[in-house]
Amino acid sequence: MMEQMLVQGAGAPLAAAGVSVGLIVLLVIIAIVVFVVFITVAQVFKLWLQALSAGADISMWNLIGMRLRRVDANVITKAKVSLVQAGLKITTPQLESHFMAGGRVPNVTRAMIAAHRAAIELSWDQAAAIDLAGRDVLEAVQTSVNPRVIDVPNANSGRQTHEGVAKDGIQLSVKARVTVRTNMRQLISGAGEETVVARVGEGIVAAIGSAETYKHVLEQPDMISKTVLAKGLDAGTAFQILSIDIADINVNENLGAKLQTAQAEATKQIAQAEAEKRRALAVALEQENKALAQFNSAKVIEAEIQIPLAMAEAFRNGRLGVMDYYRMKNIQADTQMRETIGGGEAPASR
Repeated sequence: MMEQMLVQGAGAPLAAAGVSVGLIVLLVIIAIVVFVVFITVAQVFKLWLQALSAGADISMWNLIGMRLRRVDANVITKAKVSLVQAGLKITTPQLESHFMAGGRVPNVTRAMIAAHRAAIELSWDQAAAIDLAGRDVLEAVQTSVNPRVIDVPNANSGRQTHEGVAKDGIQLSVKARVTVRTNMRQLISGAGEETVVARVGEGIVAAIGSAETYKHVLEQPDMISKTVLAKGLDAGTAFQILSIDIADINVNENLGAKLQTAQAEATKQIAQAEAEKRRALAVALEQENKALAQFNSAKVIEAEIQIPLAMAEAFRNGRLGVMDYYRMKNIQADTQMRETIGGGEAPASR
């Protein structure tokens, strides 16, 4: 009995000590939580007060949630306040979603406000999609309000003008300026400025090539603009072509004459080659005929050599008499005399 009383007397202080330690730990934890909450609230209190004073629908819990989701609450608050002040109804989750997707919330916000002030139809989803596609939506809106002028050809291309040749062979060099504004509906998937420049340059060359004479182009430079505009070159691009103005046009050279001259020179060389070929064939044929004549002369000489032999054989056989021989000689002498009188060359007597 005494032992139980001693044990109970010793356990009471230990129990009291355990309760006090647990209470202290609990109080410390509560203090830490309160301190953290206080620090967090203190960090976002200014933003919450700013949103509250502007009428923006951003609660304290929204701001704390942004901190936990690692969203820049300062950027979201400023964007929401600007949108509310401009009279646009964009929700806070939309702003947060675009921020977490890697979008440029301030840029899109300014673009939305500029489009609203300029009465341009542009939704938040469309603007966010344009921004995420890598295009500058604010610049696109500014270009819609204030059209931009593009030089054709572009100065960065290294060319100063586009050259075209009229049907009469005269080459013209042209420099144009294209006024465009953004086509918001095709800004995401539409082609860029380079495509517009290339298409306009192609249209300029085609328009010059369809002209009957270069004088027609010089007299009416606007025919180039009208021809190019009629082709609808802005189809499928992020721009709408408002006008095409010819800034400079110059006459270069008569390419048609140069080409005709070159063609005539080539034709002349071909004709000379053909004539040389025919001359060479004629010379070869002449040499062949001379060789054939010499061959036939040799045969004649060979045949004439046989005459004395035949006469000698006729004398031996008695088929030719002496009087016959003299008559033949007289005939030869008479023939030689006649040829001499007639101016011909007398044949050599045998």
